[in-house]
Amino acid sequence: MDVCYNKLFKLLIDKNMKKTEFSKAAGISANTLAKLSKNDYVSMEVLVKICRTLECTPNDIMDILSANNKEGTNEY
Repeated sequence: MDVCYNKLFKLLIDKNMKKTEFSKAAGISANTLAKLSKNDYVSMEVLVKICRTLECTPNDIMDILSANNKEGTNEY
């Protein structure tokens, strides 16, 4: 399965928050932010930091895609 963090970046836009501002607030590195931008896997610790910072749940920031769907759509 693959992940898609489009929801996270949409949420940041909705909150009028820049990526660098967000990474400082959440305490995540630029490398981790780059992983999120590439839809790479990140640790559960990072997901918890993000959710606490944005006061949301993992479902609000990511989708888990089926193995044959790597386009970033919400089809399961």
